[in-house]
Amino acid sequence: MSPLDRNDIKISVLVGFIAGLLIIPTLHNIGVNLNFQKSVLAIAGLMIFTPTGYLIAYWLSRWWPVMIQFVKFGITGGLNSMIDFGVLNLLIYIFGIAGGIWYSVFKSISFAVAVTNSYFWNKYWVFSAGGGSSSGGKGQAIGEFIKFFLVNLVGFSINVGAASFIVNVIGTPAGISGPLWANIGAASSVFITLFWNFFGSKFIVFKR
Repeated sequence: MSPLDRNDIKISVLVGFIAGLLIIPTLHNIGVNLNFQKSVLAIAGLMIFTPTGYLIAYWLSRWWPVMIQFVKFGITGGLNSMIDFGVLNLLIYIFGIAGGIWYSVFKSISFAVAVTNSYFWNKYWVFSAGGGSSSGGKGQAIGEFIKFFLVNLVGFSINVGAASFIVNVIGTPAGISGPLWANIGAASSVFITLFWNFFGSKFIVFKR
């Protein structure tokens, strides 16, 4: 069992802080208005939750070493999700549209921004240890990025397809606002793509 990496704890706290900042406008857009005190508590809660998850994974890694990578991937995925939701809700707020073809366009844009962020976090934090393609020169780096793009293109299809199916095919149930249902659709797609993205990144892209 490798020694506990304190830098990972610090990064986990930072990710929790950023995610806390990003979740506030999303909650506001779906009708959950937080005052200053509750906003601070929400941010503090995520700053505690993320390193706690990492410490639990570190403890479990004595039996399943992959748990460290998986939880770091999950922490990064949480940040990516907050970016995804934040951009999506910003576009919904600006244009006042929460359904139809424009919802799919907005979801595509927000997902693309999140994936770009995801690449750098996964390359330099989640899958950085143990050598690998990061030191293989410019050509190998380009190949790595192409593989990452292709893996996430499949994830993109699953993500946007699942969210659009829920929003546009199932439709908004009575008593639920359009923006709220749009976020429910987006949330469902996060869980569907989590495992595909992790194993695709680990065994196809970074191979660590």
